[in-house]
Amino acid sequence: MHNDSQLLPNLPEPEPPKSKGQFFTPEEVAARDSNETVNTKGGDINEPVVVHHQNPQKDKKFKWPPSKKQWLIVGVVVLVLVIIGGVLAFMASNHKPTKYATNKPKVQAPITKPSSTVPSTLSGLPVPPAANQNPITAVMVENTPQARPQAGLSQAGVVFEALTEGGITRFMALFQGQLPTFVGPVRSARPYFLRWDLGFDAPYAHDGGSPQALIDIKTLGVKNLDYLQNPAFYHRISSRPAPHNLYTSIPGLIKLEGLKGWANSKYSGWPRKPDSPSKNPNATNISFNLSYSTYNVNYKFSPQTDTYNRYEGGAPQIDANTGKQLSPKVVVGLVVPWSTGTLDTTGAYYSDYSNVGSGQAYIFQDGTVTDGQWSKPSNTSPLTFTDSKGNPIKFNAGQTWITALASSSELTYN
Repeated sequence: MHNDSQLLPNLPEPEPPKSKGQFFTPEEVAARDSNETVNTKGGDINEPVVVHHQNPQKDKKFKWPPSKKQWLIVGVVVLVLVIIGGVLAFMASNHKPTKYATNKPKVQAPITKPSSTVPSTLSGLPVPPAANQNPITAVMVENTPQARPQAGLSQAGVVFEALTEGGITRFMALFQGQLPTFVGPVRSARPYFLRWDLGFDAPYAHDGGSPQALIDIKTLGVKNLDYLQNPAFYHRISSRPAPHNLYTSIPGLIKLEGLKGWANSKYSGWPRKPDSPSKNPNATNISFNLSYSTYNVNYKFSPQTDTYNRYEGGAPQIDANTGKQLSPKVVVGLVVPWSTGTLDTTGAYYSDYSNVGSGQAYIFQDGTVTDGQWSKPSNTSPLTFTDSKGNPIKFNAGQTWITALASSSELTYN
């Protein structure tokens, strides 16, 4: 039999373990530093070394109950979290959200523009403020058949109608808001028209006048725009024979007034009210029997427009400027004492109206009639109207047509 010991080489004896600590080979140190365990059990030196990887989580097991040190750490952490949470909550409650610009267009609130018109002092109709500063301009307009259709009457704010002589009527048209460039035919002055004119403080356009009227223009201080003294502001047309062919322009007369220093008129106007067509009208047909059929006047009320369509001599009265029928908003029958005056050059008597004082007036508007009183205390006083209780009568805005009547018997309506 062979002795195995004889086959082994002569190796040195291993050193016994030291009394203090334990000796580790370099491999063991390296394995320890890398958390590896080296098998140090005895065995064949050629036997491979087995390395075991340790799980560090298994070595750090949580133990209960925690130590005082651990409780202290947990308390500090909780306290810090509470403080941080309170600070964040305070900041959030006092934080205003930042407004970021967007591409959305800004919606601008509508701008209320001031009104571009004001009520005309003369007619009550809306006009530009500058137009309301114009002086009121009076123009004498002829009314013989040769003068018809007249131009510009529909654009006047107020029209006065009265007899001159021989049963012929004549108009005094007052302008302020609307300024037609073609007005006429222009004819001569009469004393009673001057007194109505003075109540409006209106420059007065005419072509000569009766002897008494020419005297009164000077003595009463009428703002005179006589054609004979200012021919450049009038013109004659070739389609009509004289004296029915003299015309003027309101803008031209306003220029003349400016040259004379008459910048405006001192006139406050009549009180106004809204239109209110009656549901039960009692005056829709009006007749003024002034002399004979050629000059007699009729009005027919139109509820659709709340106006009175004017007829003269049995036919609609037309404005040559517009081709439309004259349709005033308010019609007034002014009962004024009348008498024959002096003879004119043709042998006819001039009319003489006593239009300073007071008297009866019939005011037609909205399809109804109001029985009132007119008053004009002096030559320069404005003409005013009151009802049976003495209250001022309010007019609709628009043209007012005033016809002088010798008596109330010249008026009929139904």
